[in-house]
Amino acid sequence: MTDVYEDRQWLTIPDLVEKLNLTPSRIRRLIEERQLLAIKRNGVLSVPAAFLGEEDLPLSELRGTLFVLADARFTDDEAMEWMLSTEESLGAAPIDALRAGRKAEVRRVAQALA
Repeated sequence: MTDVYEDRQWLTIPDLVEKLNLTPSRIRRLIEERQLLAIKRNGVLSVPAAFLGEEDLPLSELRGTLFVLADARFTDDEAMEWMLSTEESLGAAPIDALRAGRKAEVRRVAQALA
């Protein structure tokens, strides 16, 4: 794993259950539906805290971006690395650009990767 992962706060399924007040199966469904993206870190399925938005709900702009990356044949690990690494054309990590309201720009860059 790259250093970019170390700079982020990570939440496990039990953390998300507590934070979102949902069942573990509902959290897994959010991941399956691409509303959240999770990868295994040290053998534990984890989600960056940055993927949660207002009121600790999944960031609404994330889902469409994850579909664009999946259409570009990114694996979950590749998509996670792209979302958390600084993207030169954005001048920020895509997740940070999404959080700043730059959804169209992030998706345009993601589509260009296909």
